[in-house]
Parts: sequence; C-alpha cells; structure tokens
Amino acid sequence: MHLKSMILQKAKEELDQETRQKQEDKQNALSERVPPLELSGMSMQDLQEKCKHLYHNIDVADEERYDTNMKVHKQTLEIENLNQKIFDLKGKFKRPPLKRVRMSADAMLRALLGSKHKVSMDLRANLKSVKKEDPEKKDEIGDWRKNVEALSGMEGRKKLFNAGA
Repeated sequence: MHLKSMILQKAKEELDQETRQKQEDKQNALSERVPPLELSGMSMQDLQEKCKHLYHNIDVADEERYDTNMKVHKQTLEIENLNQKIFDLKGKFKRPPLKRVRMSADAMLRALLGSKHKVSMDLRANLKSVKKEDPEKKDEIGDWRKNVEALSGMEGRKKLFNAGA
C-alpha cells in the first residue's frame, strides 16, 4: 500500500511538472511571435495604423490556419484511402449487401453445374391439378335469402342434420 501511494505521488509530481513546462513553452512561443503592445504616447492616427496592422496579422494567421487544416484534412483522407487499399490487399474487407437477381431454375442449375450439364426441369409437371368449379353449381345456389329462409327454424336444422348423415 505504501509503495502504491509513493508511485502515485511520484506520478502526480511528474504530471504537475509537465503541465508547468507546457505553460512555459506556450508563454515563450507567444512572446517570440507577438511582441507586447506599447500604446502609450501614440496619436489617434498611429493607433489606427496599429489596429490595421494587427488586423492584417490576424488575417495572415487565419489563412495559415485554414491552409494547415486543409492539408491535415487531405492527409487524413489519403491515410483512409491507403488503409482501405491495405484491407483490400489483405482480403479482409466488408462484404457489400447483395442484390436479388431473378433467375430461372434452368439458369440457376447451369450456373451451379456449369455449362457442360444441360439439365432442364419442368417445375409445372410436379404441381397438383386443381379442379375448377362448375358454373352450373353456382346457379343452383342462387339467392342466399331463399337458403336462409329454407334452413331457418327446426325444419332447416333437421334438413342439415339429415344431409350430413
């Protein structure tokens, strides 16, 4: 436990020292690039000239910042493209979603078995035949109201029972 606390204390000291060093480096860089302003004893025209000069410096700095951002952006795109090429060369890439293709059974068999095997399947031969309803039977059914009246009451139930037996 004591060893752990000593290691943490040492790490904290190094971290504090590193942050102080960064602050000093930042102050030194700013003092080199931007000299301190001396505005005392200047006339109004000199102050305006100084402001124009500072605005010009700001514009130059913005242009440099924009240029560097664009260079970084281009480089990141280039890195992504190169990484994609590496994945393609390794063969480890994401499969794209496949589209459905309509093929007949014959074309599918030819694709699977090759062009040597010419197999034709008649899929309709295996289907069951369905009988169509007779149009005469439709005429027998007729008006539904007559059926309801005929089958209503006990006589109708008796007819249904007898017809089922």
